[in-house]
Amino acid sequence: QVQLVESGGGLVQAGDSLTLSCKGSERSISGYVVGWFRQVPGKEREPVAHIDWSGTRTFYVTSMLGRFTISRDNVKNTVYLLIHHLKPEDTAVFYCAADESDFDVVQTFASWGQGTQVTVSS
Repeated sequence: QVQLVESGGGLVQAGDSLTLSCKGSERSISGYVVGWFRQVPGKEREPVAHIDWSGTRTFYVTSMLGRFTISRDNVKNTVYLLIHHLKPEDTAVFYCAADESDFDVVQTFASWGQGTQVTVSS
């Protein structure tokens, strides 16, 4: 397992863009599939997207297509989630997670960060 630290959350206005970061804190995450998830208050945590170890392959949950962009910089040991045109309904805790499974078969993630709160005001 690896330790992950999310950052970049905060209070933003509707229509703004925001970049969240997920950094491996003690060891390299370059060999891991990394995913972003969000948990809206009162609802279960849901996946947003994940990215393979090299950054060349990405997967987005259909409902997340268009406003979310996942990327990574293995030199900086960081995976990013860019969110465009934020809406009040995007208010959630965003988590990143990592797993050693192959990109095509990953279903559960072994390592999780503690999350970063994103609050969108109207």
